[in-house]
Amino acid sequence: MSNRLDTLPTFEVRVNTSALSRRRFRARGRATNTLLGCAGLLTVALIAQFLAPLGIVRAQDLPPTTVILAAFIDLLGEATMWMAVYDTIYVWAIGLVVASVAGIVVGVLLGSSEPLRRATSSTVEFLRPIPSVALVPLVVLVFGPRYESALVLVIYAAFWQVLVQTVYGVADVDPVVADTARSYRFSRWGVMRYVIWPTALPFVMTGIRLAATVALVLTVTAQLIIGTPGLGQSIALAESGGANARMYALVLITGLLGLAVNIVVRLVEKRVLAWHMSFRKDASE
Repeated sequence: MSNRLDTLPTFEVRVNTSALSRRRFRARGRATNTLLGCAGLLTVALIAQFLAPLGIVRAQDLPPTTVILAAFIDLLGEATMWMAVYDTIYVWAIGLVVASVAGIVVGVLLGSSEPLRRATSSTVEFLRPIPSVALVPLVVLVFGPRYESALVLVIYAAFWQVLVQTVYGVADVDPVVADTARSYRFSRWGVMRYVIWPTALPFVMTGIRLAATVALVLTVTAQLIIGTPGLGQSIALAESGGANARMYALVLITGLLGLAVNIVVRLVEKRVLAWHMSFRKDASE
């Protein structure tokens, strides 16, 4: 008996060591991916630096990286640039919130009713592939070159991402679990809260994450084409004025904004789904 008890601490140490080694391995993997990403960006920057001096491209078409970075630093001190960033975030945030709420509500309704989902499937599949950019003439005709035009495009593009994922999530609910909840006299709200919503939430968060990226793309695109205030309009003005270094610097700022949006949305997703099995497994490892 004493020999068996003596082996227990050794087993625990092995388990803890194994978990620690997995965490270290995952940390090294993240660090490696980060370094590879930075190396890729540095390679592109070095190539862009020497294209114009070597005569491969004209300097006015693609200025050297150092010139673009100098324009980038100058932009950071301009209030107009920060106002353009604010205008872009403003339209993006409102469009994403409206599209998410509408997509969740409609998605729950369609996903909860098989006849309703079948009746509307052809309509959804007809409207969803229409590019939002194709609606630019219509929204300009209705609203003019104002915030409302960009908002309509953003909401239209982001709505389908959330809707489709929500429908899939609600339809993925195990009917046996739902019937069991009803047999225990759960109300409709109880079934929704304790059965349908926990199952659909990971799908919903995936839809919102996809919609966040699409919404930002459409926000900048609408500002480029329609001319509403924001980073897109600033890029168009810099290009038309021949300030190509400034234009590339604004594109760099737009890319950094997209990176920030992706990081924030992923952090929100991780926090909202902290209870989910996949996130708990990652945390335990």
